[in-house]
Amino acid sequence: MLRPHGPNLSRRAVLRAAPTLAAALAVPRLGRAAETPPADRHGVAMHGEPALPPGFEHLPYVRPDAPKGGRLTYGWLGGFETLNPYAYKGSQAQGLRGYVYESLLARNYDEPFSLYGLIAQTIETPDDRSYVVFTIDPRARFSDGEDITAEDVLFTFELLRERGHPTFRSNYRRVKSASAENPRRVRFELSGDDRELPLILGLMPVLPAHATDAKAFEETTFRPLTGSGPYVVSNVDPGRSVSFRRDTNYWGADLPVNRGLNNFDEIRYDYYRDANSMFEAFKKGLIDVREERDPLRWATGYDFPAVRRGDVLKEDFDSGVPAGMNAFVFNCRKAAFADKRVREALGLLFDYAWIDRNMFGGATARTRSYFEGSELASTGLPADDRERELLKPFPGVVRADILEGEWAPSDGDGSGRDRDQLRDALARLEEAGWKVQRGELRETSSGEQMRFEILVSNKEQERLSLAFARGLDRVGVRATVRLVDSIQAFRRMQTYDFDMVIYNWYASLSPGMEQRKFWGSSAADTPGERNYMGAKEPAIDAMIDALIAARDREEFVSCVRALDRVLLSGFYVVPLFHLEKTWIARWKTLDRPERASLFGPMLETWWRAPAG
Repeated sequence: MLRPHGPNLSRRAVLRAAPTLAAALAVPRLGRAAETPPADRHGVAMHGEPALPPGFEHLPYVRPDAPKGGRLTYGWLGGFETLNPYAYKGSQAQGLRGYVYESLLARNYDEPFSLYGLIAQTIETPDDRSYVVFTIDPRARFSDGEDITAEDVLFTFELLRERGHPTFRSNYRRVKSASAENPRRVRFELSGDDRELPLILGLMPVLPAHATDAKAFEETTFRPLTGSGPYVVSNVDPGRSVSFRRDTNYWGADLPVNRGLNNFDEIRYDYYRDANSMFEAFKKGLIDVREERDPLRWATGYDFPAVRRGDVLKEDFDSGVPAGMNAFVFNCRKAAFADKRVREALGLLFDYAWIDRNMFGGATARTRSYFEGSELASTGLPADDRERELLKPFPGVVRADILEGEWAPSDGDGSGRDRDQLRDALARLEEAGWKVQRGELRETSSGEQMRFEILVSNKEQERLSLAFARGLDRVGVRATVRLVDSIQAFRRMQTYDFDMVIYNWYASLSPGMEQRKFWGSSAADTPGERNYMGAKEPAIDAMIDALIAARDREEFVSCVRALDRVLLSGFYVVPLFHLEKTWIARWKTLDRPERASLFGPMLETWWRAPAG
């Protein structure tokens, strides 16, 4: 049985071993942005004011008196190599963030992006967001009983900035300086041109300076770090399962952001190599709850005895967040995919209508925007005046039909052999310098044949990719499908070692700094980021800068729609499809609040139904 641990080092010894942290602590405090500083607040919103008032009792989508006890077992596809979710190396175990390691502030999932006190009791930031100050709750403790102090916050900031995942490195290097005002107050000086950065810092985890080995931080490990969350790691079977036990001494159990959450005594994640075996485990009661993403299985696979008896319940939930972009992704670093005319032409050979009917029973919807299903999507709408102003310095980057909201991906006629799609694809390929010769698509200048590999990590992706490959074969493209395990796929994607992959970028109602990691130029050549297509487009960078700096929601929506139009015009992906509902199946021994959050069902609000 494993427990959080760390080397037996004093805080003073840690500082000696990390001179950069000592330098950070010594940074002189800069002048405030105004003579009278803003008051400490209970929360902060990306735009406007947080919805919940000071002194709120609990989040609006929880049952605050939910019963405690029992065990919850999840199933997860794949495996894991490390219990450190903040370093670059290794595929991380699920459940660590939030359960074991917690952040300065906590989200309310009934708002686009608002944060409230957790480890930090209050937050101070001026309107220009040129700095942010967090005041640590005097009750905050790590699971080993040690107080959480400003030193721990600065230690974590410096550690993640220098040795954490590239996401932390790029985010935290935008901070001008960091200092401790006193043992409970930490101040970060910011540039003031990034309204999201104070919130990003609010989501920073806090690790103990006295129990974290900074030198070994980047290595994979099955020994958990010491956290301050409601659970501790209780058992690890490497690559197969990880269990968490509720910490009965958890310091924050009665905080407003925690009431009605964390209701199980034990939480366990079991890992499965394929989706079918995981579904069979659910049917046998070895898994308590599953989100179903296979429309055909949802429609036909749940006719088993436990469902008929009413022991397993099927439910669907609405979600107010965008569906995100689920797609075949071209690696534009590859010469064959450098021309967007080629990418658009190959996308025309994906017969969505045939695939939806024959593989998914007609239950999916075609994805047409990077922010599908929300006010942030540009499709179907002409660009407003602010969008056109933003795009004016980049003439020709957004195609006219996309600017006017008239474009949509071609769905095909459902026959699997759409002749109009084929003719259109061939015409675009020939314009780009590719022509079919003796049944093979070849570049006219070099004679090189179009060949590439689609990298997949599960049977569902393999089945979808084989169907796409058959469509590509109609113009002489030789696409092979390579199935690897999830860990190998993760490693290859981290280093962009692929031709094409299937990936689903999540989206939120408040996209921000993560957009740079998804498609910003600086992320294209940084291993570990999620700019898998390798986009390097100045207009993308400019739209991301604009949305991050937006001061109100109306301006923000225009900036995101402009970004959406630039991305769509690049034809970096072949959009796939999404589900318009969230489908959840659960054994009736689990119960849940009456309503879900804006983001959909939050399983941390559920509980084990009392017997009888």
